Amino acid sequence: MNTEMDQKEGNLRTQKYLGEKGLIVLIAFLSAFIPLSTDLYLPALPRMAENFNAAPSLINLTLILFFIFYAAGSLFWGPLSDKYGRKRILLIGLVIYTVASALCVFSGNVYQLIAFRIIQAIASGAATSVAQAIVKDSYSGRKRLSILAIVTSMTMVAPIVAPVIGALILGFTSWRGVFVILALIGLLITFAVIAMEETIDQRSTGSILESFGRLGVVAKNPGFISLLLTFSLMAIPMMSFISASSYIYVNQFGLSEQVYSYFFAANAFFMVIGPLLYMRVVRLIKPISLITASYVIACLSGILICTIGIQSPWLFALSLLPATLTGSITRPPSANLMLEQQKGDTGAVVSLMSFTFTLFGSLGMILISFDWANLVRVMGLMYVVFAFASLVLWVKISKKSFVQKVSLK
Repeated sequence: MNTEMDQKEGNLRTQKYLGEKGLIVLIAFLSAFIPLSTDLYLPALPRMAENFNAAPSLINLTLILFFIFYAAGSLFWGPLSDKYGRKRILLIGLVIYTVASALCVFSGNVYQLIAFRIIQAIASGAATSVAQAIVKDSYSGRKRLSILAIVTSMTMVAPIVAPVIGALILGFTSWRGVFVILALIGLLITFAVIAMEETIDQRSTGSILESFGRLGVVAKNPGFISLLLTFSLMAIPMMSFISASSYIYVNQFGLSEQVYSYFFAANAFFMVIGPLLYMRVVRLIKPISLITASYVIACLSGILICTIGIQSPWLFALSLLPATLTGSITRPPSANLMLEQQKGDTGAVVSLMSFTFTLFGSLGMILISFDWANLVRVMGLMYVVFAFASLVLWVKISKKSFVQKVSLK
């Protein structure tokens, strides 16, 4: 009886030990591995450059290469979870992540830290790729969309608290303490996954090579790949902010690490409320129109950043806010729309989603890392250019017949 009720409500899987709330919290933590692994030590970047006597560009490689190898890891773990199951792949990835985090603590130089961060990044791909696969395994219809909104909001709490916690850690210890915290987080999540019951219903029966070959099959889906490229473009300016935020607030505007963390957390707060606002706004505005409007607003936000945002940290934060909010509002419907384009091959689908978003984001981090005279103005221009490009592509692609029409409400 409960199973039938769950299926009618959109619950396709039940968890004996975690329960539905426990599973949602676990998915949120798995999805938050990237902001936790990066934002927690953002306040320490300027200090790490002094500690290692290294150029900021070299220290930034601990961030840039993390995202690049995380993208590669996302491609690796997703298809494996289709073949061997979500739980087994999660446990392998989490153990590697925890060990790599501990090794970062004992890095003797910046090159060792970069190497351990690469291992940490590859392992992180297991957490985030499998997390969205679990959502599709466990929920369907409107229930899935509401879970995506809840998980996205919970995930966005990490960018709020991470830099603040990181700054507090720096108040009584060095940057190495940040990686101690990350190792403990990895250990705790590992125990939670042990309690999780497997969610995949039907595993891939082919060889490992055939499992990886499903990536090519999914990539040939015109509806999925066109939406994927369109929605991933905004990762370029978004991740440029993640990479350059500490330098903008600390070096360019002259704020302390602690005050910087408050500005960063305030911006992240609007990432949290965005998905929750979507569930209310969508009752008044059609989802397709909402996505269109988000790109228009992001473009206008970029213009504000270029013009008034360069004058003070407060004006910069306020100018960035509209792009941040609209970007987070459209994350649940865009993710659900991409997931629905492909029947089956869920691991491959979410792997390509993680890979492409992160690859584009890494490009943004590389672009902003050049020796620009004014980082704020460059970031604003990136928002204008890529928001406009996304708008043009979205308007064109959303009307194509090869895009599977899905009710986003």
